[in-house]
Amino acid sequence: MATSETNILNRLYFVAGCMFVFALAVVFKLCSIQFIHGDKYRAMAQKRTIKAFEIPANRGNIYSADGSLLAMSIPKYDIAIDAVTSSEKNFKKYIKPLCDSLAAFTGKSSNSFEQKIKKARKTKNQYLLLLRNLSYSDFIRVRNFPLFKLGAVRGGFVYNQTTKREHPMGGIAERSIGYERIDENNYATRVGIDGAFGKDYLRGENGKRLKQKIGNGEWKPLRDANEIEAKDGYDIYTTIDVNIQDIAHHSLLGQLEKYEADHGCVVVMDVKTGEIKAISNLGRGKSGKYYERLNYAVGESHEPGSTFKVMAMMAALEDKVIDTSTVVDTKNGRKMFYGRPINDSGEGHGKISAARALEVSSNIGLATIVDDNYSKTPEKFLKRLRDWKLDQKLGVAIIGEGQPVIPKPGDKIWSRNALPSMAYGYNMQLTPLQTLAFYNAIANNGQLIKPRFLRAVKEFDRPIEIFEKEVLVDKLCSNQTLSKIKEILKNIVVRGTGKKLYSETFSMAGKTGTARTDYANYEEWRKDPKYVSSFAGYFPAENPKYSCIVVIHKPSTEVGFYGADVSGPVFKRIAQKIYTDTPLVEEIQTVEFKNPKVVQDFEKFNSVSNTYKTIMPDLVGMPAMDAVAFLENMEVDVKVKLNGSGVVTAQSISKNIKLKPNQTIVLDAS
Repeated sequence: MATSETNILNRLYFVAGCMFVFALAVVFKLCSIQFIHGDKYRAMAQKRTIKAFEIPANRGNIYSADGSLLAMSIPKYDIAIDAVTSSEKNFKKYIKPLCDSLAAFTGKSSNSFEQKIKKARKTKNQYLLLLRNLSYSDFIRVRNFPLFKLGAVRGGFVYNQTTKREHPMGGIAERSIGYERIDENNYATRVGIDGAFGKDYLRGENGKRLKQKIGNGEWKPLRDANEIEAKDGYDIYTTIDVNIQDIAHHSLLGQLEKYEADHGCVVVMDVKTGEIKAISNLGRGKSGKYYERLNYAVGESHEPGSTFKVMAMMAALEDKVIDTSTVVDTKNGRKMFYGRPINDSGEGHGKISAARALEVSSNIGLATIVDDNYSKTPEKFLKRLRDWKLDQKLGVAIIGEGQPVIPKPGDKIWSRNALPSMAYGYNMQLTPLQTLAFYNAIANNGQLIKPRFLRAVKEFDRPIEIFEKEVLVDKLCSNQTLSKIKEILKNIVVRGTGKKLYSETFSMAGKTGTARTDYANYEEWRKDPKYVSSFAGYFPAENPKYSCIVVIHKPSTEVGFYGADVSGPVFKRIAQKIYTDTPLVEEIQTVEFKNPKVVQDFEKFNSVSNTYKTIMPDLVGMPAMDAVAFLENMEVDVKVKLNGSGVVTAQSISKNIKLKPNQTIVLDAS
């Protein structure tokens, strides 16, 4: 019995000893944490409960050439309350006035706010969300409500700021204006002007603000002020003209819809400065609606087709291997080159001059000119193209410029047929903007200018950087060659493939283009042919102010696919509208054309309007652009339904009817 009791006592002593040792270990560990590693663990605890959050800087604004906003950053604010931090005295004094102010601001009842906030105080809720997505002016107003104006510590005022990028023009030029998006993995997607200049100018510098974790994943600012204030980005002033941009966008959109095309683009460029005045890129989505899907004008390299014939002709003229009067035999519309046929549309043109071959866009004519004169010395022709920088990117600021392709002997795509194919725009690639830059150089007396999207970067009104014209090639060719090419481009619109676009009231010069696309499997292509329709040129023909290119991909062949039918009308509509809306001093001084009927109509209408300023005139048969200008001078609102060349066929208000104040008149033009 004694032995049993001894064993039990020994076990108890052992257990007690173990517990004592464990207690000593705990005391030692506590002392170690407190005195040896205390600073380390306190820092770790603070790190987990206190964190520096970035305060996003307001991204700089993007403006058009006339100062209109194209993109802007809008700060948005969420407002919450820490219902615990304010003293009992302040809480009782200000809770009712605060809830009354919130009720007046939101339209909700004061009592509901009061019950929610009191409940939050009772449950020690340090983050009760009250208002979302406020503008800056509303944020300032709420911050000055009773209790809130005491600040974060005394009043429990808590807010979170985010920034939203908005485009006041909506979908117009949205892709070209662009954006910068950074995902959760810090991967950046940069598009357009915004993306190209975001890092250097627009982005600004983010600030920092310390916040404390208060549970449930919520964080509360430690104090009213930020540790580091955010510095806003610089503003960018572009070359875009909002009026020309609007004209270009809607002209392109209407034609894409009419021809059920896959996608298209249009660019308008100032001849002398290289400033891009408008750029529109529209692609068809799954729903059938068109939107700015990709920047086709800058990024899409493709076979240009007949618009390249101008380059081929210029090279031959400058090398003096032909003259405009040189006779070219285009046969009956079909000719074999190294075992491969080249065809012209229709039954051919027979023997014609080189100038006429370009006017009627003869594939055989240009292929013959280039093959006859350069087949033994292809480097001579290719060097001319390289001297014109056609094998190089333009180096425009927008990210993603397409790579031009000009093949040379030894390349995989080079063969004996390479030169004749290149002569009419196949077996090589250019982007629409690269093609436009060349046509602009023709209009600019041979000076090749880098297309430019920016005028200046500013901090408020203080210039940070000014962008000037950049010349890539001072002179493409002789004045003699330029004069001949300009005359041909003018005649293309008067009597060539672009004669449907001719107008007696304003002059244009340019070249149509119709190229096959997606034809690698020719048998499949024959079953469902696809084309790229284009028109490149400038206006006015005599004293060019603007150059322009229109490219439309895969129009419905059941509706039409030739460049003069599909892309040409967009070019003409833009030129016509700019003529009407943006009178040029140079044109006013030099235009001598007078249409007796137009003069007679204006005299009749002016007589009526001067005598009876509120009487509706008869505008049927009058050019739509003239009718719009006339009605706007009468100070009435005008809407035009344009479905063709632009002659008024109907008016919503009959003639001789007295007009009412603020009345809108709708004109049908076809």
